[in-house]
Amino acid sequence: MKYIDHKLVQKRMNSRLLKNNLLKQAFLIATLIGLVVLAILIFRVVTQGIAWIDWNFLTGKLSTFPEKAGIMGAILGTSYLMLIVIPVTLIIGVGTAIYLELYAKKGKFQSFIATNISNLAGVPSIVYGLLGLTIFVRVMDFGNVILAGGLTLSLLVLPIVIVAAQEAIRAVPNHLSEASYGMGATKWQTVKNIILPAALPGILTGAILALSRAIGETAPLTVLGIPALLIPFPEGIFDTFTALPMQIYYWTLDSSLVDEYAFLAAATIIVLLLLLFILNSIAIFIRNKFQQRY
Repeated sequence: MKYIDHKLVQKRMNSRLLKNNLLKQAFLIATLIGLVVLAILIFRVVTQGIAWIDWNFLTGKLSTFPEKAGIMGAILGTSYLMLIVIPVTLIIGVGTAIYLELYAKKGKFQSFIATNISNLAGVPSIVYGLLGLTIFVRVMDFGNVILAGGLTLSLLVLPIVIVAAQEAIRAVPNHLSEASYGMGATKWQTVKNIILPAALPGILTGAILALSRAIGETAPLTVLGIPALLIPFPEGIFDTFTALPMQIYYWTLDSSLVDEYAFLAAATIIVLLLLLFILNSIAIFIRNKFQQRY
């Protein structure tokens, strides 16, 4: 019978417990640093910008005078962008995930496509801006309108939605689809009535992250040449526009010349955060509703 050195075992156990506690404390410190920095940023933005938010600021037009400036045009531009990004991203992204997971033959080609889609999620946003400038602004001759901006941002976040939808579809238990086939349902009926509803919470989680990134992106819009000038309010997807991130960017640059623009930028950040919170709350409500069902 092999002799067991209890002292050695105890020493190893103590060493593992010590490492576990050290790593636990390190992770806690990392989390606290992130939360503290975030709290400081939010506190600074709120204290600088809350006094500038009023009805005239929310409904007014851009102005060269800081005390008269408004962001209704930027709010409308951002809202129109999301009206393009949300359906385009969800329809194409979820459709691609369904094809790759449920219809495409497993093999090197399918693996090649899935790998490249995952890699596209890490491409810098300015590259998508250059792609949108080439395809939508110049080749298709849309110009720097809402449609071009929305399609460019859709390309930016599409890989995120595809990967999230693939993972959500894989997580659906096989017995659900097998039971559907056993009842005589076709493949499309199974996908539509069983797999998609069960995977929807995971899909919406990825969509929330993707839309949160899209609504705050500035680099692609800057490459497209989106202005922050005294332009009319947009009335359709073929109108020129500005967006909240662009307005924040330009006002931050102008704050080196006029101090009041820093307060306008802070107030616009608050409005952008509230708009993002509203969109995310709607998506989370839908996700939770389906989580209770499945």
